[in-house]
Amino acid sequence: MLTYPHINPIAISLGPLKVHWYGIMYLVGFTAAWWLARLRARTSGSTWTALDIDDLIFYCAVGVILGGRAGWCLVYGHDVIAENWLNAFHIWDGGMSFHGGLVGVIVAVFVFARMKHKRAGDVFDFLAPLPGIGIMAVRIGNFINGELWGKPSAVPWAFLVPNAEGELIARHASQLYEATLEGLVLFLIVWWFTSKPRPRWAPAGLFLLVYGCARFVVEWVRLPDANIGYLVGDWLTMGMLLTTPMIFIGAGMMILAYRSRQPSGNFTAARA
Repeated sequence: MLTYPHINPIAISLGPLKVHWYGIMYLVGFTAAWWLARLRARTSGSTWTALDIDDLIFYCAVGVILGGRAGWCLVYGHDVIAENWLNAFHIWDGGMSFHGGLVGVIVAVFVFARMKHKRAGDVFDFLAPLPGIGIMAVRIGNFINGELWGKPSAVPWAFLVPNAEGELIARHASQLYEATLEGLVLFLIVWWFTSKPRPRWAPAGLFLLVYGCARFVVEWVRLPDANIGYLVGDWLTMGMLLTTPMIFIGAGMMILAYRSRQPSGNFTAARA
């Protein structure tokens, strides 16, 4: 068994100013997305400019933060908000919903596409490989915060974590499982897939499909939020319920994309 290292969630403390690792991980995610987008925009035949990238990352960052926090407050954070409504703004304490952030990004993309006169499908496809590194970083932030632990386990890589009574219990490090599957594996698959032109909506569909499958798998060993619990029996979680539509929508998008084979607007006609 492994012993949880109890990392201080505050990375830097300068008087009243405290910089949390969780916030740093979001910064890592946005920076990685910006760098990867700039790298992809420099490839031969790309229709994206550096200014497009800067604007896109800004729009999406706003969508992720507002949507992610709002989603968490509406679905998972009822008890925390009931204690003090100002807790809704304490993002540094953790509490961001991926699905809420996804909704925020969807809204941001439609606004961006309208402002830049681009097709929304092309923007979603261009975005598809960018969030993986950020998802991995944020899940590591969850691990540092000591939250989102998995079920008790006897596997040798389980972490000994104290419960409310101080008793050490070996648990799955579901945060690190998510960092690997929802983050690194997702990034590698979608980055490879988008390395050449694909039909419009296919990259976005693949993102939803791979993330949905990865999240659904990890939910089997991840504990549900204490204030929600299991929705059915001792297996169906809110994460499963919210993720299942992503799998079917993603698969459907890929099927329709390859049937219609509309060329991507992210590449010039010569490259596509």
